Amino acid sequence: MAISVDRVYQTVLALANKEQRGYITPQEFNLFANHAQNEIFEQYFYDLNQQRRLPGNSTITSDAEDILEEKIGIHRRQGEDEYSIGQSTQDEYEGFITLNNVYKLETLRVRYPNHYGVGTVTAERLEPKDFYERRQTSLLSPSRQRPMYVVEQSSITGTQHTFNIKICPFTENSVAVPQLIQRPPAPNWTYVVVNDRPLWNASATDRQDFILHDSEEKNLVIKILQLAGVAIKDYNLAQAAGSKEGQSIQQEKA
Repeated sequence: MAISVDRVYQTVLALANKEQRGYITPQEFNLFANHAQNEIFEQYFYDLNQQRRLPGNSTITSDAEDILEEKIGIHRRQGEDEYSIGQSTQDEYEGFITLNNVYKLETLRVRYPNHYGVGTVTAERLEPKDFYERRQTSLLSPSRQRPMYVVEQSSITGTQHTFNIKICPFTENSVAVPQLIQRPPAPNWTYVVVNDRPLWNASATDRQDFILHDSEEKNLVIKILQLAGVAIKDYNLAQAAGSKEGQSIQQEKA
């Protein structure tokens, strides 16, 4: 699903300029838009954790947990990509993969060559201490029937989240099939300047709409208006948007 970045921008401009408030440049909008999208996206996981503590609703169209799962599902990749497992230079029994642009790794499956007769197996995730202890224990040591993995390093650069993962056992031509959740790409309102005015350029190659559930358009507008109100020093605008956001949250969680 996608929400038009141009529609959101035009709505924000119309509301911000309704009473001759300051102008919001495309550069400012893109920064605010990315911040707002990330805030909405990350809130899903806090809300889902909270919602799972409450009794559910038998009506799927109104059950809050199902709605949140639907919104998160837009960003979930169900084993769509496969990664060749490289052999570790430190231990020939271990392999590794690097995953980029990942918000959360949910499961990891490993497919071994057909002649081993095990097919695709779900690997067990371990903490580093347990991973290396298991390696020393013959009874609990990883095998092709019961592979294991550890996230050796997790780093964030800007909005890019990288996972360095060690997998055991390594076998030549083995493949990792992760199930993961990706952070949505940064929205980008693209434009050309005509007579000193930026005009929407829908054909630009770097144009990027919001990758969120369609129902989030209202929340995007509200959050961007809050940030814009602070930027143009119109605190009445920021306060009004904040009040509207509070009403929307109260309605959603009622």
